[in-house]
Amino acid sequence: MYHFCINGGGMVGAALALGLAQQHYSVVVIEPFAPKDFFKNDGPDLRVSAISEASVTLLKALGAWHFIEKMRVKPYVGLSVWDDPKHRTDFTAKSIDVPQLGYFVENRLLQLGCHQALALHENVTVISNDEVKEITLANNTAEEAFTNTAEGSFSTTAEGSVTLTLSSNKKIEAKWLVGADGAQSQVRKTAGIGTTGWQYAQQAMGITVKMTKQTEAITWQQFRPTGPKAFLPMFDEYASLVWYNSPEELKRLKGLSNTQLKNEILAAFPEELTKYDNDFSVIDKAAFPLTRMHASEYVRGQCILVGDAAHTINPLAGQGVNIGFRDVQALLEVTASKSDLTSMAFRRQLKNDFEKPRRKDNLLMMSAMDGFYSLFSNDIAPIKWIRNQLLSVAEHAGPIKREVLKYAIGMR
Repeated sequence: MYHFCINGGGMVGAALALGLAQQHYSVVVIEPFAPKDFFKNDGPDLRVSAISEASVTLLKALGAWHFIEKMRVKPYVGLSVWDDPKHRTDFTAKSIDVPQLGYFVENRLLQLGCHQALALHENVTVISNDEVKEITLANNTAEEAFTNTAEGSFSTTAEGSVTLTLSSNKKIEAKWLVGADGAQSQVRKTAGIGTTGWQYAQQAMGITVKMTKQTEAITWQQFRPTGPKAFLPMFDEYASLVWYNSPEELKRLKGLSNTQLKNEILAAFPEELTKYDNDFSVIDKAAFPLTRMHASEYVRGQCILVGDAAHTINPLAGQGVNIGFRDVQALLEVTASKSDLTSMAFRRQLKNDFEKPRRKDNLLMMSAMDGFYSLFSNDIAPIKWIRNQLLSVAEHAGPIKREVLKYAIGMR
């Protein structure tokens, strides 16, 4: 029997497996679609994430960043936000005495780097090209023992385990099952954990472009009533554009040829895009829905949720994977105690030291992003005036501005 079975070996699930392996637990990771090997001449992947300094610190401690960095990453030193160019806020790494604010990294390479590090651990088994067909939870789970026992006579142990049957009919038994299997989490549904949330009216299109020269190490977002338009620098001459708009408009844009889409970009994006480079080519594009989802619990029975299985957030500020890595850090702090995994004391630790603070922090981040989204995604005159004043004040706020930046990159 394994100590932990992690369903989902993506960026967050693989990072968690590394941490648990370092703590000498036996771990099995089920990831149906293993990341493709990296070759230097590979073109860019469409999915890219902004990785905060806090996340990089975690990945270094887990032994993964060395592999990721050897492939390709793009450090960035500046972040600019504006609506009207006259009301603009510029954040810089220099202002808080750090070499960079973070890195842009392709999702596949983040996942692959973690898997390369996992290969060094003998106490980790990674199962690919297979998937979970059935999850069987113990009849008398620890949750039932905790909630149904009379006051003053509760059991001090949490009996029960989880059995998984894979498509290959292979069976896996573990003391704990971790759902790191995304927004449609099979683990969350099997555990009977409810969710709250909604789908946003807008969607987002990711567009990979190739400029004529190496991209600057600066990312920016312009806010318009139809939604933000963002520029994310990537390696060499590549960059990723993010275009928010209605599903109908993005469907139209997706149907255009790359040349036609380029013309639409030139007409809709700010002059900042071609300020230092007056030409580019569209390489790839894809539209995706935007959803907010929050699980009512992160721990139930023998199941634990992390990352997108527990929460999805508006990607406006690129915090999705970073709050997933914060889940990993918080969970590893609990498992580092080396408590008996079957004890009620361990369950209380999970509830009090993992679930409670992470739900609170993630809810705060979700609400902040929604407030930011609402403030900047309309053209009502009084609200427009307020946001322009906020941006102007933020630009000259000095210490407050630096503290906001430190919080955004995980230094607070």
